[in-house]
Amino acid sequence: LLVYPETMMDNLEKMGGLVFSQKTLLALTQAGIAREDAYRIVQRNAMKVWESRGTKKLLDLLKEDADVVAKIAVKDLENIFKYEDYIAAVGDIIEAVVA
Repeated sequence: LLVYPETMMDNLEKMGGLVFSQKTLLALTQAGIAREDAYRIVQRNAMKVWESRGTKKLLDLLKEDADVVAKIAVKDLENIFKYEDYIAAVGDIIEAVVA
């Protein structure tokens, strides 16, 4: 198996941050927005990214969305959009599989 981390990251970036939509939805609900409303907020912004074929970035759109910034600070939004949370346990998982 050959792994190309740069290519993997390029492919993720081409999606304009859509991989963080679920995490954003969760953050909005934790901030007090009803799940249905949070879903609509995330979906309207995610669809703009999708329709732009990744030229627009979800984080940028969310930072400009009054409904979002009324509930989540920009710094907290930026923290949602970090890949580190997704790969933090990779070493442990690989060790468990190989062992």
